[in-house]
Amino acid sequence: MSEKPSDLIFSLDIGTRSVVGVLLKQQEDVFAVIDFEIAEHDERSMLDGQIHDVLEVSQVIRTVKSRLEDRNGPLKQVSVAAAGRSLKTIRLSLEHATPGKSLLNKDDVLSLELSAIQEAQKQLAEHHSETEFHHYYCVGYSVINYYLDGEMIGNLIDQRGSIANVEIIATFLPRIVVDSLMTALKRADLQMNTLTLEPIAAINILIPSSMRKLNIALVDIGAGTSDIALTAEGTITAYGMVPVAGDEITEALSQAYLLDFQDAEHIKRQLQTDQPVTFTDILGMEYTSSVEEMVKRISPDIEHLAEKISHKIFELNGSSPQAVMLIGGGSLTPTLPEVLAQKLQLPATRVAVRGADAIKNLVLNDSLKGPEFVTPIGIAVAAQSHPIKYLTVSLNDEEVRIFDLKKIQVGDVMLHAGINIKKLYGKPGMAISVHVNGKLKFLPGTLGEAPHIMVNGLPAHFDTVVKNNDVITVEAGRDGTSPDVLVRDLIEDIGTLDVYINEQLYSLPPLFERNEQPCEMTEKIQDRDRIQIRLPRTVQEIIIAARRTNLLETVKLSYTLNQRGKTAILRKAKLYVNDKEASLISSVSQNDRITVEEISMMEKPTLSSLLSEEELVSLSMNVTFNGMPLQLPIIKTELFVNGNPAVPEQLIEDGDSIEFKASPPVTPIFSDVFRYIDIDLGKPGPSTQMKTCINGEPAHFHSELKEGDQLELIWE
Repeated sequence: MSEKPSDLIFSLDIGTRSVVGVLLKQQEDVFAVIDFEIAEHDERSMLDGQIHDVLEVSQVIRTVKSRLEDRNGPLKQVSVAAAGRSLKTIRLSLEHATPGKSLLNKDDVLSLELSAIQEAQKQLAEHHSETEFHHYYCVGYSVINYYLDGEMIGNLIDQRGSIANVEIIATFLPRIVVDSLMTALKRADLQMNTLTLEPIAAINILIPSSMRKLNIALVDIGAGTSDIALTAEGTITAYGMVPVAGDEITEALSQAYLLDFQDAEHIKRQLQTDQPVTFTDILGMEYTSSVEEMVKRISPDIEHLAEKISHKIFELNGSSPQAVMLIGGGSLTPTLPEVLAQKLQLPATRVAVRGADAIKNLVLNDSLKGPEFVTPIGIAVAAQSHPIKYLTVSLNDEEVRIFDLKKIQVGDVMLHAGINIKKLYGKPGMAISVHVNGKLKFLPGTLGEAPHIMVNGLPAHFDTVVKNNDVITVEAGRDGTSPDVLVRDLIEDIGTLDVYINEQLYSLPPLFERNEQPCEMTEKIQDRDRIQIRLPRTVQEIIIAARRTNLLETVKLSYTLNQRGKTAILRKAKLYVNDKEASLISSVSQNDRITVEEISMMEKPTLSSLLSEEELVSLSMNVTFNGMPLQLPIIKTELFVNGNPAVPEQLIEDGDSIEFKASPPVTPIFSDVFRYIDIDLGKPGPSTQMKTCINGEPAHFHSELKEGDQLELIWE
């Protein structure tokens, strides 16, 4: 063993078809491949770059790791990359004030870059609900440009200025992709050192910044996905992915020749040679076919793969790029570069497969020169040039991984976990609305409490700095309550009503009504109550408020109405306001004088004062006759007192028996009109004929009438 394991960079490319492990050693700017290992999945445990069977994938990872350890010693940490499946991309710039006297160092620049990533996380949180955001991890980023005091600059290290600015593209993947990757590594006794995105890893080693002024598309065609990255004007402009790749070609061979998937995969690799291919289908029949014939058989599927890739490139780039680089095992598909060039309307020489031998500053042996080794080597290089490390903390008993930035705070952990900090604050108590003297008022509830935060059992705040393996607990603050308001709390400066009752001055307080019912001022207000607060207005209210109800003493008069016992209340005194006779409902103003004068002989009630208006008035129907309004009785009421006919003005004595009788309702007919009008029904001439109409329609004398009918009698 020539190298210590601690000096080596261990990277894994966990693909849909196989797992590739690479060991590199860095000496200044040169990377040397020390060892590598490849192991294929026995089952289809990965689809489209996503782990579907963690146990199977972890076993393959363990196999690769064990073989490398046998030759190089123990391996504990590994750098990995995730495919671009379901990625989200945020592009932004972030500026930071820098000390004017000191030079910027590598840590300053890295902190600025990672702070920009964190700002990208915040933007992602603003555009997604909290339940969705915490399912995403940042898996890589690329620096587009640096700026110093507003001017673009190639590198910030050892520069001096007032404002440093970095523009980045940060990419995020679903948590299920990252978590399944971490779980598979853990089962293989490996700890994730860094994580990146496959197109980021590849583009940084194949297309250095000096080449990025060209509009180049890099396509990493694996087994399950084809990841795409684009450069232009000196920067990486976009990332994308299509869920079709080499497995589509394997499936095409399997379908065309009735082959098991593993056999089809083996045959697909033989298509890179010029030798005839011999195979046996699932029925046991043996065939020999030329490569040209087999490629022609699956050419529609090759064209479909090229179509999907070219469509995505057009979508991301807006036009054809200047050139396309193909990497990954799927890039070796026969005729694919030529078909893709046609789809992109490029010369065939502008679409080329690039292998690991195209990587600058890399020392490797001949067995690693193929395009399938670009990404695993790129992952190892990215671990050094663009490291993204995580610290792990516990947040409410749930493990959270977050960037190992300087001064990671509790608030950062909550943001990364997708917790909506606003929801940690107790909600204000529900306000209530109340109408006070006709005016709408809103009474706010109490404020909610702030959240209770603990770090390692000690009180903390959102800006408390956390370390690896810290334990954070957060309890939401309690909600506020609805307001506890009494009627008296609504009293404004109403004052008192000063009046004289029989020459004695009274200063009377306001009266209170709640939902049109008298209430006490100590009653609790409920939502939508209608409160009336006013001074007494009538003689009766004033006498009651002044506690002089003795002045309103009455006597009872008993009588019967249609043989049912009734009682009438008679006052024993006369009322005057400012020397004018008044009643209990008479209005009173400030400083008015009320006089209550007892009477020796009470006034007797009339029949009309005891009976309702409906009992006294005959009901009738309104019609018109020849344009003249007319009322036709329907029901008529007759009045009797002690058996004798009576009129509404008759006085009633105590003990009187009152009766009223209503005739049954009748429906008037046309001929009833003549009982209430004076009209000559004789013929005006020998040749004339009588014509009767109701509402313009012919009618007879016995036709029934309705309310509002228009009657006519004419001679023609």
